[in-house]
Amino acid sequence: MTAAASSDADLISAHAAGDPYAFSELVKRHRDRMWAVALRTLRDPEEAADALQEAFISAFRAASTFRAESQVTTWLHRIVVNACLDRMRRRQTRPTVPLPEAGPGEPVAPRDAMSDRETSLMVQQALMELPEEQRAPIVLVDVEGYSVAETAKMLGIAEGTVKSRCARGRAKLAKVLGHLRNRIADANVPADGVNVQEQRQWEGR
Repeated sequence: MTAAASSDADLISAHAAGDPYAFSELVKRHRDRMWAVALRTLRDPEEAADALQEAFISAFRAASTFRAESQVTTWLHRIVVNACLDRMRRRQTRPTVPLPEAGPGEPVAPRDAMSDRETSLMVQQALMELPEEQRAPIVLVDVEGYSVAETAKMLGIAEGTVKSRCARGRAKLAKVLGHLRNRIADANVPADGVNVQEQRQWEGR
């Protein structure tokens, strides 16, 4: 069986047994999704890249401890989220989200595109203002689409704690982003990974 045809669990086992290529295949399969989680959690490309590197190093070293009690992707997500939270605890200043600049000769962005960008930045800023303990569950449940049970396993907390933290976080986001409700409803388009359904979830529906 080739590495590409092996299951994630098989690759972890092969890596723990000394296969020099198994972990690289695992990273290749999941790095895009893990990168998305890190970026949405930290909102800073450099911080996200560093957190992802730390997470994969941790996973590389801890592969022998994987007991197949959860899916490999759940295990990886937990490591990535924890790496992101560790970086957030270590830094004292809140990162900024730079506006992309148009290059020479490029047309000015249409008004709708500029409005979407502003909305996205406001949502990102609101997420960053949440306490870390509320932001991580909201990113996993409302943005990444994981269930409460899966999120609880990733964060190592009770399901009821996930629900209560999400509820408190959504209430805070609803207050901060309430003025965007009509704008998002009228546009009915995604804003840099944050869609109408996610916004409604944050507003408590």
